[in-house]
Amino acid sequence: MEIILKEDIIGLGYKNDIVNVKSGYGRNYLIPKGKGVIASASAKKILAENLKQQAHKLAAIKAEAEKKAEALNGVALVIAAKVSATGVTYGSVNTATVAEELKKLGIEVDRKIITMRDIKKVGDFEALVHFHKEVEVVVPVKVVAENAEVAVAAEEAPQTEASQAEIAAATETAPVAEDVVTETEEAPAAE
Repeated sequence: MEIILKEDIIGLGYKNDIVNVKSGYGRNYLIPKGKGVIASASAKKILAENLKQQAHKLAAIKAEAEKKAEALNGVALVIAAKVSATGVTYGSVNTATVAEELKKLGIEVDRKIITMRDIKKVGDFEALVHFHKEVEVVVPVKVVAENAEVAVAAEEAPQTEASQAEIAAATETAPVAEDVVTETEEAPAAE
């Protein structure tokens, strides 16, 4: 069944595209939700006329999308995630996480125009951002262990005299805690 899309649907097509879909998907989802219409001969003629009239608007939309894409050129994300000993993340890094990280960099991107598989381990991955049907940007995403940065910093810092003094002070307070325990044990016996 041929359908003319009325809006962008990631994974299927973009607004004003003519796509082939299964009959049930077209009849039961796309047409009732207003996301598409049946591509009859008259609908195709209307679409061609509308595209001809809106050519300058479409060029402006594409230019705006290219400007947004230019802001993402050279951007590489490093996301720290909690990781188990085997290198598997607790939870996953997904499109919402990537959108939040881009927002921290000052780049507003809707999570719905980002496509990627959910990342469930440490490593290098890619996220594809669809600004326009002709403008797509690949953003490299590197997932690192959150606790690895802390462990590296702890290994690099040698123990100083102050840290050794803190360790000695902590061991000296241990006998005091034992004295408190023996006093509380004697009190119930006296009653």
